[in-house]
Amino acid sequence: MSRLIVISNRVSVPKAAGAAGAQGGLAVALNSALRENRGIWFGWSGQETEEFTGHLDMQRNDGVTTATIDLEPQDIEEYYNGYANRTLWPLFHYRIDLTEYDRNFGEGYERVNRRFADSVRPLIDQDDLVWVHDYHLLPLGSMLRTQGMKNRMGLFLHTPWPPTRLLVSLPFHERLVESMLAYDVIGFQTEEWLGSFLHYLEKEMGLEIGADGCVEYQGRRIVARAFPIGIDFAEFTEGANSPEAAEAHDKLKASVRGRKILIGVDRLDYSKGLGERFESFSRFLADNPEEASKAVLLQIAPPSRGDVASYQQIREDLERKTGHINGAHADVAFVPIRYVNRGYPRRQLAGFYRAAEVGLVTPLRDGMNLVAKEYVAAQKPDNPGVLILSQFAGAALQMEDALLVNPHSLEHVSETIKLALNMPIAERRARHEKLLASVRDEDVVHWREQFVKALFGSPCGTDHGEDALA
Repeated sequence: MSRLIVISNRVSVPKAAGAAGAQGGLAVALNSALRENRGIWFGWSGQETEEFTGHLDMQRNDGVTTATIDLEPQDIEEYYNGYANRTLWPLFHYRIDLTEYDRNFGEGYERVNRRFADSVRPLIDQDDLVWVHDYHLLPLGSMLRTQGMKNRMGLFLHTPWPPTRLLVSLPFHERLVESMLAYDVIGFQTEEWLGSFLHYLEKEMGLEIGADGCVEYQGRRIVARAFPIGIDFAEFTEGANSPEAAEAHDKLKASVRGRKILIGVDRLDYSKGLGERFESFSRFLADNPEEASKAVLLQIAPPSRGDVASYQQIREDLERKTGHINGAHADVAFVPIRYVNRGYPRRQLAGFYRAAEVGLVTPLRDGMNLVAKEYVAAQKPDNPGVLILSQFAGAALQMEDALLVNPHSLEHVSETIKLALNMPIAERRARHEKLLASVRDEDVVHWREQFVKALFGSPCGTDHGEDALA
């Protein structure tokens, strides 16, 4: 039986269901996958070391084996803060105005990817399947091939993939994309991002795209496909019905004294459109004075990437906007925006979601956005809240029964907030029923099974079997 070797920038050690930690995203998805399969999750520990040694810290927690390495301060600055988060991240989210091109960043990115390859290679047996994640490690597969590794390898990108016209602004973009073709399967969140990638291969590399996204390159066959990620539906709904969630729900409801709640839960990141969200809510308050004192926006925004200047600026801007809006619309017994810079345990979050009449998920650009799916999963079917979702989130393609909005249009979002707060219960139930079916049926287990089947089944070539990870 083949093992599954997962490689990502950071490794999240599994925690108890009610523990604090990352909300949604890669950690939740991969922990559920690895609990069911033998194997290893390898990546950076998040810690610094004065000199890189390649020392592996091996642990086993809650059924998941992890292996981590420490990085030097220069590695972290050039690879993580630099190329990953000041070059690739803004470019992949269409923010070319924030994209920084620095040769040292590129050199650090390649150096750390080589260190990953050198460190993880001894852990991989010849029959293992290797699953690499995200924009931090795009060239890792090529480096492992250089070391002679012939294993089946897949790459999954959790972010958008930019249009060709934007990508070609990246120095050495050809080399980066060429290195990605060392993988056997390349996965994207949506058909849109997949189409952008295939367009680049055709227009910039002259490659012919075959049926089902198959590409021939240097004697190898690669398949590129969309694999929309989901949440761990069973785990999350269990948490939403827990005593911890009920307590969080009741405390939040009591604190607003009968007012309706809109909730946003996002990392503090410019791609999430938090400034535009606050301004849209302010527009709603100004345009609807009869309802202004009856609604409260709870925005939970844990800080991220605090060493990057653009993220420091986001926090300052949001604090200023919050103060301005609250100053204009608050009174002695009411504050319209509750802006919280901290994370919460997942079960408490589920209680907050259930307490909110509206889920406000309005990123300017997002690969998927699992908060939208968590909000739907947390609702009570007999009295569900309404999801307002950006048309630029990957989730919008699966969640057409949400109220889809253009987050750049303050008027559109403001009008949609009013519509959501006044939606009849019959319509709320009908929309929620369809949304819940999608979230339940296309959960993280479905995502994992589809990707691993493509990786092990070799859709562009010889079938290796069906039960590798049974």
